[in-house]
Amino acid sequence: MDKKTIVVIGAGQGLGSHVAKRFGQEDFRVILMARNGQSLKSYREQFANEGIETYTCEADAARPETLTAALAQVIQQFGTPDVLAYNVGITAADDPATMGSAELMRHYQTDVASAYTCARMVANEEFTKKNGAVIFTGGGLATHPTAQFVPLSLDKAALRALAYILHDELIPQGIFVGTVTICGSIGLDTYFAPAQIAEAYWKMYNERGACEIRYEYPELKDSQLSAGAESRPFVEKSNGIVT
Repeated sequence: MDKKTIVVIGAGQGLGSHVAKRFGQEDFRVILMARNGQSLKSYREQFANEGIETYTCEADAARPETLTAALAQVIQQFGTPDVLAYNVGITAADDPATMGSAELMRHYQTDVASAYTCARMVANEEFTKKNGAVIFTGGGLATHPTAQFVPLSLDKAALRALAYILHDELIPQGIFVGTVTICGSIGLDTYFAPAQIAEAYWKMYNERGACEIRYEYPELKDSQLSAGAESRPFVEKSNGIVT
């Protein structure tokens, strides 16, 4: 049987590289995409030292043509991947008083529209035969918006909706689409450590159950602080770009 392949879009020192590594540990071929070529080179060397077959492509979610070109290259070289993980989002805090429509649209392209483009591109006949999976990195702002993060709150809600829409559309074809909704700030040595969160992606891929996994403190599950409740917002780590 040919080796399976995962493409991780938004592969940096945070969650993206840990998701890639988790699948790589299961003998997946790993393809990393990000804007920073130097960082990609570093991850490729690190993964290679751990025995993970790794390839890299530079691409920028703000420029969807670079993503389509990179994915086309991957498909030509390796075939359609088995898993696509979209882990990109502009997470810098913003000033709602100065936020114009052009800036909102810039965020939307990166956070949502490029995710849609990538999902559509891989959802082909070969992906169906492989029972492929698309997993989006969501955030607690989707259900707990805040004025400090206007575009991200809007976009995480839109990305969550997109996951549900594509899930219902594509599941009859054998294609799974889901979202891991991270309800907290990603950080090392915490419950929200990226290596721990990466386990949720592996679980979602294998179980192919619910469209959404909410990664939150266990004591909050099924409580009024969970999805859809009136409560303080969950704010993601503000490092400019989710990586």
